[in-house]
Amino acid sequence: MQHQSDRYVKKFSTYNHVVVMLFLAFEGYHSIREVVLGLLANAHKLSHLGLSYVVRRSTFSEANQRRNSNVFGDIYMSVYRKYASSLADSRLSDTDMKRLYIMDSTTIGLFKDILKGVGRNPKEGKKKGGIKAHTIIKADENVPFLIRYSEAVRHDHSFLKEVHHLPKGSIITFDKGYVDYAQYERFTECSIWYVTRLKDNALYEARKEYDIPDDADSGVLKDEEVILYYGQNKKEEHRARRIAYWDSENNRLFEFISNNFELSAEKIALIYKRRWQIELLFKQLKQNFPLKYFVGDNENAIEIQIWAAMLANLLITLIKSRIRHPWAFSNLVSIIRQQLMNYINIFSFLEDPEGSWRKIIKEDELEYQNSLFPQMQRAYF
Repeated sequence: MQHQSDRYVKKFSTYNHVVVMLFLAFEGYHSIREVVLGLLANAHKLSHLGLSYVVRRSTFSEANQRRNSNVFGDIYMSVYRKYASSLADSRLSDTDMKRLYIMDSTTIGLFKDILKGVGRNPKEGKKKGGIKAHTIIKADENVPFLIRYSEAVRHDHSFLKEVHHLPKGSIITFDKGYVDYAQYERFTECSIWYVTRLKDNALYEARKEYDIPDDADSGVLKDEEVILYYGQNKKEEHRARRIAYWDSENNRLFEFISNNFELSAEKIALIYKRRWQIELLFKQLKQNFPLKYFVGDNENAIEIQIWAAMLANLLITLIKSRIRHPWAFSNLVSIIRQQLMNYINIFSFLEDPEGSWRKIIKEDELEYQNSLFPQMQRAYF
């Protein structure tokens, strides 16, 4: 590996480390002691996972501190790239939505001040630390394809500069916390279209107002070309499109800006509305793989545990994409957590749980049909 993650390692290899961290994520353990006890309880099955021994707590803790967390990030990305074609949502027929990327960040609070937290210092006590996961997903998928970590206090717009490798013609949407007019201008130069909201204190000049078609969404109030001023002494300019949209459902006015002048105003509003998809992803991660307790008290260990949760989420999403049964994601997590160390065909079981059980009974009956001791057959409840 490029990170030399197994250099000077005698037994607890990167593979072993990944398996143990996934075991932690799936089982929802909160401490190293729980992980080791869980492994000991299943010691007779560990060889099937490629583990030849149960790691010591001290070795596990040292590995979380020493082994570079980027290794886990690389493993996540290799799995994602290998199976990306299985993740695409075939129900998404809109060509514009198929080239849409959604960007946002989520903050994970820490009990210790390992990384600087966001917000004001409390009057009493010490402010807790926090780590922020900056994430981009494709609208026709539901797993991150780009993730970066930073202190929670770091401003979101600094991450926008890393979005430079999107294909020409891509559309990316994000909230106004990512405002960076210089980057918006670079997007235009690269034919990458963005959709976001206009900040309240934005300095701009209206240049041209576009007619609103008769068949347009009634929520579209204004569609105009504007020049945004930024930089030192506000001398730099960025040409954009401003759309005022009234959301009657929530009785709220939105002001959108974009560098795309071809899409309809209502399509711009719909693209921004798709941001809810990444919020649901964050909710899914935090509900099914709670990141409230960390098995390490350093930045590297925290990032490893988050990567393990991301990888577990990706693996279950892949399972969900390969079965026809409409399982809810939380149900899948619960079933896999219960059956994690049992010998079953997970795809067959999830596709038809009762059918899989009847097949086992049938196989057992055939096994004992010529037995001299039929009373020794297994009992089923």
